[in-house]
Amino acid sequence: MCGIVGYVGSAQAGPILLDGLERLEYRGYDSAGIAVLSPEKGLQVKKAKGRLKVLSALVDEGRAVEGTIGIGHTRWATHGQPNDVNSHPHLSQDSRIAVVHNGIIENYVEIKEYLIGKGIRFRSETDTEVVAQLLAYHYRKTGDLMTAVYRVLHRIEGAYALGILCADMPDAFIAVRKDAPLLLGYGQGCSFIASDVTAIIKHTREVSYMEDGEVAVVKADGIQVYDALGQPVEKERCTIDWDVSAAEKGGYAHFMFKEIMEQPEAVRKTVHPRLKDRRVVFDELKVTPDEIRGLQRIVIVACGSSYHVGMVGKYNLERLLRRPVETMLASEFRYCDPLVDEHTLVIVISQSGETLDTMAALRQARSLGARILSIVNVVGSSIARESDEVLYTWAGPEIAVATTKAYSTQLVLLDMLGLYFADILGSVKPEEYESIIEELQALPAKMEEVLENTEKIKYLASVCFNHNSIFFIGRNLDYALGLEGSLKLKEISYIHCEAYAAGELKHGTISLIEDGTLVVALCTYAPLFDKSLSNIVEVKARGADVVALTDDSHAEELRKTVGNVLTIPDTHTIFKPSLGVIPLQIFSYYMALQRGCDIDKPRNLAKSVTVE
Repeated sequence: MCGIVGYVGSAQAGPILLDGLERLEYRGYDSAGIAVLSPEKGLQVKKAKGRLKVLSALVDEGRAVEGTIGIGHTRWATHGQPNDVNSHPHLSQDSRIAVVHNGIIENYVEIKEYLIGKGIRFRSETDTEVVAQLLAYHYRKTGDLMTAVYRVLHRIEGAYALGILCADMPDAFIAVRKDAPLLLGYGQGCSFIASDVTAIIKHTREVSYMEDGEVAVVKADGIQVYDALGQPVEKERCTIDWDVSAAEKGGYAHFMFKEIMEQPEAVRKTVHPRLKDRRVVFDELKVTPDEIRGLQRIVIVACGSSYHVGMVGKYNLERLLRRPVETMLASEFRYCDPLVDEHTLVIVISQSGETLDTMAALRQARSLGARILSIVNVVGSSIARESDEVLYTWAGPEIAVATTKAYSTQLVLLDMLGLYFADILGSVKPEEYESIIEELQALPAKMEEVLENTEKIKYLASVCFNHNSIFFIGRNLDYALGLEGSLKLKEISYIHCEAYAAGELKHGTISLIEDGTLVVALCTYAPLFDKSLSNIVEVKARGADVVALTDDSHAEELRKTVGNVLTIPDTHTIFKPSLGVIPLQIFSYYMALQRGCDIDKPRNLAKSVTVE
């Protein structure tokens, strides 16, 4: 969840580190810090609770710390309160070693007690400080920093990406990775580490991704990587093909709104390369038609919004394939003794490709013999590398914590995968396949049509933002869509809201409906429109204020019952959630704006969740 950046070169490190941390703000944080080393001033550590601007002012935008090598960090508190002392970097007792860390050291209490017994005093409440203190302990005993690093790695347990700066090594720092993202950047006369390429794209496009157990010695003139046994490793480099402007606001007030508006183009980039002669084609897949026919079950595993993509996917894939599909939360999958085997396809969905719960679920499914197909956005990410098959969404960088275009591209890619399998299985009639392909090609244009009509949504947000409890109701695909609409609203506006299958209202939830309760009723799923309308009547009878969403064909009928109706263009049933999510995203955005929330960086949340 934290962000790491490191630099070594000929320029002053402070401003470069602060710029990198600013580009990692989207990951979420409550404090920030940098450590810079110079021959004259030694190891200088500056850190502060709060937004990055507090740290930036403290170090005069980086100019107050001298040196051409350094590491930086943004922290979300896991161990110890968010304050200056618990912020990273953490120093060893002798102040010769500084460490930044993303992840959790699971056995830190045991190590801390051992070191306290050796007379070492701790300053913070964090798990990370034990790394700095243990490293210094072994360094004193061995006199060799790399030997000390490997001894520490054999002792600590958990997930970690580490940046290590030592006062006795003025021309290099060390990077370590296990179950937390960390990449290496290769510049002209300089080198970098970062949790995400957005931190360094301004300086270099050439990167490589560290594997579990690897240790890198990062110098200005190059980077040497070693495996867990200390043997040299030749890293494959890749070139980032998107421009730095893609990670900037481009005139929009917030990244979230920019990314909402980018959805049609993102979906185009996902869809069009995979359509040939009016058929879905996945040239990147190695799975054979016979292997697809041999699949007995599909399990979709994901977290958060990606899980909601999977919920929509369950309905659509079962309809298209006539095969059982189960969607499971990754955090639950690994603990439920899952029933998967060599006849199961496990579809793993993750925007970052680094989500720790999802990674753990992937590894368990693979150990049980399942075939793993991942849907991710980040090329070279851990989940992509460990999957049998990978489909990239090509959504480009998504900076806002609340996902929009990543959700939409994941969703359309999962729908396309269903069409591809259905074509092979012969489970969809040719005329329906043609109809779906036609609507798939038209989908980006219809998304643009929705985005051209935001004024009514903005108005509704201005009259609804004072509600403190909101319910989303819907049936079938609309229920799955409601889950994402509810999550989007609660995570950026902090309004309590829940999504329910509309048919479940009478089984308890309706007791919460009273005068003035806001209900967002989703009625885009045509086969159950009449039943959804009955549920609206039900909540209105108990005093609810209703905002409803439907397609153009049903708008007139719905307006006979509901005053506030939002519409989407008609499309094939499976694409209704792809259009329906956009008004819900915009509604959430304007609700949060009315409430004065920090939309791109909602409290307590992070973009890439790399801890359990």
